[in-house]
Amino acid sequence: MGKTGAVRWVALAALVTLAAPAQAELVVGSKRFTESYVLGELIARVAGARHQPGLGNTGIVFKALQAGSIDLYPEYTGTIARELLKLDGRAGLAEINRALAPLGLEAGVRLGFNNSYALALREERAQALGVRTLSDLARHPELKLGLSQEFIGRADGWPGLKAAYRLPHPTPSGLDHGLAYEALAAGKIEVMDVYSTDAKIARYGLRVLEDDRSFFPRYDAVLLYRRDAPERFPREFSLLKTLEGRIDEPLMIRMNAAAELDKKTFAEAAGLFFGERSAAGRGSFLSILFGADFWRLTREHVVLVCVSLAASILAGIPLGIAAARLPRASQLILGAVGVVQTIPSLALFAFLIALVGTIGTIPALIALSLYALLPIVRNTQAGLAQAGAGLVQAGMALGLTPRQVLRRIELPLAAPSILAGIKTSAVINVGTATIAAFIGAGGYGERIATGLALNDNAVLLAGAVPAAALALLVQAAFELGERRWKPDVSDRKHFLPAPPRGDGR
Repeated sequence: MGKTGAVRWVALAALVTLAAPAQAELVVGSKRFTESYVLGELIARVAGARHQPGLGNTGIVFKALQAGSIDLYPEYTGTIARELLKLDGRAGLAEINRALAPLGLEAGVRLGFNNSYALALREERAQALGVRTLSDLARHPELKLGLSQEFIGRADGWPGLKAAYRLPHPTPSGLDHGLAYEALAAGKIEVMDVYSTDAKIARYGLRVLEDDRSFFPRYDAVLLYRRDAPERFPREFSLLKTLEGRIDEPLMIRMNAAAELDKKTFAEAAGLFFGERSAAGRGSFLSILFGADFWRLTREHVVLVCVSLAASILAGIPLGIAAARLPRASQLILGAVGVVQTIPSLALFAFLIALVGTIGTIPALIALSLYALLPIVRNTQAGLAQAGAGLVQAGMALGLTPRQVLRRIELPLAAPSILAGIKTSAVINVGTATIAAFIGAGGYGERIATGLALNDNAVLLAGAVPAAALALLVQAAFELGERRWKPDVSDRKHFLPAPPRGDGR
């Protein structure tokens, strides 16, 4: 990217930053699974705080905490010790806090329950095979495993478990935790990783295998927060301390069941802690689709698409011109914007959170703008390469400068190709913007993330359908623009200046 492009990126980031309101309230984050959503709602309600839900996996929400984008989130001691701090053995809270201190973080307020990892399979299958413990599982390499992506990648997950028990099973492809229960019920998989407080364990009749070698540590639920947060929010933290030991495992299972099985909202599920009862579920598909959050999500999604597309156009067209004018730089430019397309979106989001020091709109806009560059750059370069050489030479013969030739001849001729690239980028961005919800940027992806966490097709479709409709509207708008912008190449007067007039003699 050239100097001008870099300046534009900085200007865009500065504008978004200035537009963002200063944080004046406690912000609670949560991960993208049911229990974390529910605890996030509960904690935010107790403290009178704002909840930033569904911030992806452990790595992303932890980076958000370190960056100061959130002030705290519910976490588990085993995850902090093994996954985040890489501590050996069974570290207690005091040891954990000594390791967290250099990071400016602290863990405290034990909520009162342990939510351990485990492996489980259908009860009838376990009885038939005589499988009761994880050691027994090692004798049955024929069993097909379905494990969540995070469990496969964690040191305290599959890699360590496989080594500790000498399990002969190959590492399976990752499967979303919310979908694994359905896959197991359908016979697609036979063994899955579970959380001990999952409400679906009893519903699906699963046998949780005993960890007979005590591989898994305790995963006591605590609050992980920035060390300065209690000083900045003394009233809120005094309220949060009232949660100490108040949530036992049966209560947590009931709250999870309310969300996953009884179709309650996360806020309604958290209401069980306060003794509230709600008869209504999430409702029909249409009621979810046009729910109270519809226009907010639509506005957020449109802003993400339009602002990121505008930034991509400002950077992509000059890069495409450079690729067309500088043959030696062409492969470097096209290769660089092509490589961006190969970076997994969540990995890029996580990197940008660390780079810009925040979650939400800014890293989402940067990522979406980068993803939208390739079609614009490539189509600009291709359109200029196909511009009529005769018209270009005629313009030069009439005394036009190279810049005037570019502006008056080449760019108008390349306009259909450039517009087609912009259209492709816009349609792609509508879909890619749904992933921005995993870092708190909003949009229709909020519903998709919730639907995946709950394995609720109605909620998932309530996010996917309007995103698809928006993509179709964007494509139709660009096709209308293409028809109106298509130049008449046969009309030389459209491109070339009139020749100088004589004196009439």
